[in-house]
Amino acid sequence: MTEKLLFTGKTHNTGGRNGGTRSSDGQLELRLSQPHPAAEQLFGAAWSACFIAAVQVAASRRKVRLPSDAEVDAEIDLNVDDGSYFLRARLNVSVPGVERQLAEELIEAAHDICPYSKATRGNIDVALNLV
Repeated sequence: MTEKLLFTGKTHNTGGRNGGTRSSDGQLELRLSQPHPAAEQLFGAAWSACFIAAVQVAASRRKVRLPSDAEVDAEIDLNVDDGSYFLRARLNVSVPGVERQLAEELIEAAHDICPYSKATRGNIDVALNLV
């Protein structure tokens, strides 16, 4: 197998009450107040963007045309149990006009394609929902 680097995202984060994060290319710059609820939002934004692209890849492999209004809503929960923090996630996927069974198959295939899904597999509880 020949590995090919496609992209490296670079960010810088500062902590504290007036903390923030910014990307090296200047496309992202956010103020992050404590306790950083934006971290879960950023993770959800990145994962859902990747996941919708993975749904598109899965559809193209099956020669299925996706509607332009296909969507993914990510919900990332930050939980604590006996002082130990953990995440839980739900990806709510909408593919209007695609037959339900096919849409579910595309979502499952996307979960195998998406690097964020691969990174979280076995590490956090993830629910995939066709909405």
